[in-house]
Amino acid sequence: MANKTKQDLENSLKHLMLKKPLDKITIQDLASDCGISRMAFYYHFKDIYDLVEWACLQDARAALQGKKTYDTWQEGLSQVFEAVLENKPFILNAYRCISREQLERFLFSLTYGLIMGVVEEKSSGRKITEEEKTFLADFYKYSFVGIMLDWIRQGMKEDYREIVERMSLTMHGNITNAISHFEHPDSVL
Repeated sequence: MANKTKQDLENSLKHLMLKKPLDKITIQDLASDCGISRMAFYYHFKDIYDLVEWACLQDARAALQGKKTYDTWQEGLSQVFEAVLENKPFILNAYRCISREQLERFLFSLTYGLIMGVVEEKSSGRKITEEEKTFLADFYKYSFVGIMLDWIRQGMKEDYREIVERMSLTMHGNITNAISHFEHPDSVL
């Protein structure tokens, strides 16, 4: 029941955001649209921005399901772009109304898992520290998020498949190469 209410609130938010900016939507608007009380909203979320973040994470997690390997990360990234594009009015409205820091935090949490899955896979059996793995995942995470934020800021006009292809060409072999540069062949980790 709790997930159904959360999903209903997400649907109401997306519906309302087609009509007015995020910063003009109230808890009462959402509650009325869903047929719940304001208190029921607060049972699930602390504020509207918490709902926005939850909605984005739900969509993104669904897009990334099982796409965290070297062979599938490109497909996972494409699906993240697709999920963003499918929710274009919602995302553009949220982009205009929430802080860049909030949006970055959401995108960082999303892409970090995708990249770290690839780093873990490619560093398996190699002598590289957890700190170095984290550094590599962070490096690529910042690249992805910066490119995606630019794409969103520019109105999502460029074909995301071309962006993902360029990212793939840039990364091809580079994670494995970076891991080999970080590897400590004579030490035990």
